[in-house]
Amino acid sequence: MEELITKHNKDVIAFFEGLEEIITCMETAFSDTSPLFNGERYLTDREVSALLKVSRRTLQDYRSQRVISYIQLGGKTLYRESDIQRLLEGNYIEAFRK
Repeated sequence: MEELITKHNKDVIAFFEGLEEIITCMETAFSDTSPLFNGERYLTDREVSALLKVSRRTLQDYRSQRVISYIQLGGKTLYRESDIQRLLEGNYIEAFRK
């Protein structure tokens, strides 16, 4: 005898609950990402200060001293993720002698 599968079937309910959980996880994962522009991700001063663990005022000092590259659009300051990566790599000090 064949069983008719409906939306009230326990397997169907479990499947859709699992699907909802996956969607929620994906929305959470992608909510903190900004879209790429010409293959480049741009970060706000809040994101960069959190990433580098410095204050936004320190970032302003870095800009004034030309330590960090940035883009100024109106009142908004943006940083290329690749510039931040290059800055970190350029200031890397190896801990061990060769």
